[in-house]
Amino acid sequence: MKKILCIIFACVLLASCSESFEEKQRISRAERIRLAKEDSAALKIGVLPTMDCLPLYVAKERRLFDTLGVDIRLKPYNSQIDCDAALLKGRLEGSVTDLVKGEGMKQKGTALRYATATQARWQFVANRLSRINELKQLTDKLVAMARFSATHLLAELCIDSARLKRDDVFLVQINDPNICLKMLQNNELDAMLLPEPQATSARLWKNPVLFDTEQRDIRLGVIAFREKGLQGKERSRQYAAFLKGYNAAVDSINRYGIQSYAPLVKKYMKVDEKTIRQLPKIKYTHIVAPREKDVLRAQKWL
Repeated sequence: MKKILCIIFACVLLASCSESFEEKQRISRAERIRLAKEDSAALKIGVLPTMDCLPLYVAKERRLFDTLGVDIRLKPYNSQIDCDAALLKGRLEGSVTDLVKGEGMKQKGTALRYATATQARWQFVANRLSRINELKQLTDKLVAMARFSATHLLAELCIDSARLKRDDVFLVQINDPNICLKMLQNNELDAMLLPEPQATSARLWKNPVLFDTEQRDIRLGVIAFREKGLQGKERSRQYAAFLKGYNAAVDSINRYGIQSYAPLVKKYMKVDEKTIRQLPKIKYTHIVAPREKDVLRAQKWL
């Protein structure tokens, strides 16, 4: 009799556990659907571990978008190519990118809106162990860049300005700026084009800078949105709030300084405190269209 009761109890317990598991699965599935719907309704912007994204990080962390009553979500990517791929596939409405990438996407049929130019800045950094002190010494050297992007254009600009043949220099595709930096540190590359804050880290390691877009008055950074991703009344409201929140973040950075946001730089860009302390002063600008001459430069190169 005891044996029969134990069997009955075990069957009841098994049935109970099965129902509990199924219930959890059902709740979990419902939660996933809810979260997916919320994410789909949000305005999603791809961001990178670079200083041109700082106003976006500040706006998000200080809840400037939330106070405007909109759901704007930042989606981090390590490389520009992954960020732009997500934009093209419709996983993002906007992306921090550059004019070469943007104009390239336009040429391939994607309607884009440039929300604003950014403070993106690139420096051509040579490996100190390669003993390159001038651009004309790049013959047979390995130079990192990302194909069909601002760094590709700038790499060829550096080669041309040194009056070298493009076949004389080996351009290597490295899309992630932090991987570039590690390869520089490990003496695996001779030179590269780096944004901030990675360029500051490279300078601290005594690597010489042979070219600087700021000194050459070249501004290729932008935030681009898919026109299709901005259709509808709610999307228009989100986009307007994005512009307002971005300007508020710029005002805050310019007022209090980059060092006031050192924890955000460290959190999102994965650089050490020494690098953060040595960052150049960057004056961020309000929402502004990219300059025509920069757009034309990208179009001509393409």
